[in-house]
Amino acid sequence: MSASPELDIRWPIGLLFAAIGALVSGYGLFHAGDAQPLGVNLNLWWGLVMLLFGLGLLWGARRASKS
Repeated sequence: MSASPELDIRWPIGLLFAAIGALVSGYGLFHAGDAQPLGVNLNLWWGLVMLLFGLGLLWGARRASKS
């Protein structure tokens, strides 16, 4: 059973994670001096994690649509 590339769920989820990750990491960059638990900028790091996850989903969706 193979789904058509038009119905690949990785596109919207990847876009969502990439957009939210970019926003959260940007917030972390511009508010780096605010209160941080244990001295770690959690907004920056988790934003980057979400951004990389979203880009990974988009890369996988694009790779699947080429074949």
